[in-house]
Amino acid sequence: MRKTQTRRVWLAGVVAVAAALVSSAGAQQPAVDLVLTNGKIITVDDRFQVAQAVAVRGERIVAVGTNQEIARLAGPSTRRIDLRGRSVVPGLIDNHAHYMEEGVLWTDELRLDNITTRKQALEMIRAKAASLPANRWVYTLGGWSRDQFTDDNRPITKAELDQVAPNHPVLLQVTREETYLNSRAVEALGLAKRKDPWIVRDASGQPTGVLDARGPYFGPATGVSEAIPRPTLAQVEANSMAMIRELNASGLTASSGTCPDEFIPIFQRWAKEGRLNKRFFCIVALNMGNNADTVTKNLPKIAELKLFQGDNWVDLTAYGEGLYGPAGDSMVAPKGTQRPEDFEQWGRIAREVARAGMPLHAHTTLDHTFNGFLEQIEKINREFPVRNLRWVLIHNEQVGPAHLERMKNLGVTAAIQPRATIMGGMFLRAHGDRAYAMPDFRLIQDSGIIWGLGTDAFEVNQYKPFVTLSFAVTGKMVGGTVVNRRPVTREEALIAHTRGSAYQILQENNLGSIKAGKLADMVVIDRDYLTVPADQIKDIKSVMTIVGGRIVYDAAAPSSTSTR
Repeated sequence: MRKTQTRRVWLAGVVAVAAALVSSAGAQQPAVDLVLTNGKIITVDDRFQVAQAVAVRGERIVAVGTNQEIARLAGPSTRRIDLRGRSVVPGLIDNHAHYMEEGVLWTDELRLDNITTRKQALEMIRAKAASLPANRWVYTLGGWSRDQFTDDNRPITKAELDQVAPNHPVLLQVTREETYLNSRAVEALGLAKRKDPWIVRDASGQPTGVLDARGPYFGPATGVSEAIPRPTLAQVEANSMAMIRELNASGLTASSGTCPDEFIPIFQRWAKEGRLNKRFFCIVALNMGNNADTVTKNLPKIAELKLFQGDNWVDLTAYGEGLYGPAGDSMVAPKGTQRPEDFEQWGRIAREVARAGMPLHAHTTLDHTFNGFLEQIEKINREFPVRNLRWVLIHNEQVGPAHLERMKNLGVTAAIQPRATIMGGMFLRAHGDRAYAMPDFRLIQDSGIIWGLGTDAFEVNQYKPFVTLSFAVTGKMVGGTVVNRRPVTREEALIAHTRGSAYQILQENNLGSIKAGKLADMVVIDRDYLTVPADQIKDIKSVMTIVGGRIVYDAAAPSSTSTR
């Protein structure tokens, strides 16, 4: 939708919203619990209308319209919030991220998301080390790259890390490209005695403190090394709750992604206790092994899976993201390495997902992978039609016109997580000029296919939704360098990060717009998304975040982030 269509005269939009929505709140209804008035309510409904006020009863929106119409619904016990002209957007939805996994280490890990100078990053490492006992690890497992530094984007050296943290082992994982270590970390990992080819060495054969892309992946589930014990269950709970508070402060209210079985009960318990302030719609997958025999052995287990047994806070809603390991790809590789038989095994698994009538979210990045998966899906579709199963290809860096046409014909949608937001430099090094259209936002939007926005945080991307929106609109990665030349309008991006993602997680009737009947997930923001200069979209902050009618973040009262 173009700007000229959406930035309509205020009064006309207000009247239209009031006429369409306020009438649903009859005079006989009890007083509402919460009203927001004197604002700019960016509804992101089908007509992208703008209103002045909104009313909430319980966990759902009951009316949207003018100040006068909404005021009539209030009673003596209604909580009234004067927005004082602030803008409000629907709660932002990340269509694919690894939040439940990251929560394990949230307060222990040093995160460098959206830090734009090397100097600031080094000072943060120094401060983190100073806060810890000697010999405790200082580490970051992703969400940043050296290309986002505007002062000096060369690899961080062992000597620099030794200077800021001489008494602590330091490990900085730069997504999928490399890892930086200081001398104490090199010693702790025993790199001098190891012969692995991924250990970068100097002319004398000594480790430089850099591990290249072939090296091990250090993830939240495994920790950094045996020197770092896995957190206790109590620590996992404290870390996860702290992460949710930060996500609420960023304007995020719901997400889809993988959820470890061992942690789902924690979040379900919080939901029952009324303490869970963000929605988790999980994807689940079985370990199918890496050959035809193991696939054959494990295929019957798919039919035993049960989705949709949860609620609007925690639920299993799709199968994915990886179906068969050998069919996977990497966005920093110039071309795919999968064999035809790898796609055939992937297709056997996907066929059973279709037979079971389940939604599917599949990791898809490169040309080669698109072609292999779509060939299998077209074959499956002839036997088990997939159009109404809500199948989604996620990531989509190299999606092209032919892929989009085939996806549209199949009813398959595109979930975009623009990882070039931090990996733009890596993409350019791996793919050359083609990286300037990875992903091709304009092509995707103009194709007419349903698409949504997310991040794939935390290893390979930052996590803040307004930074994601900024990238989709400006093409500028963190730090300001243009690495994508195919952006969309701010309205199109906001639709993708709300309604589009809601559709992909089967929540379009509950989430994605500010509309009567939907769950009251809304974000009051500190500047107007529709009119602020495009380069400032990334800096938009939540003033107040509301999830299910509850104020879960209030910038004016940071010590009270959960109000029932």
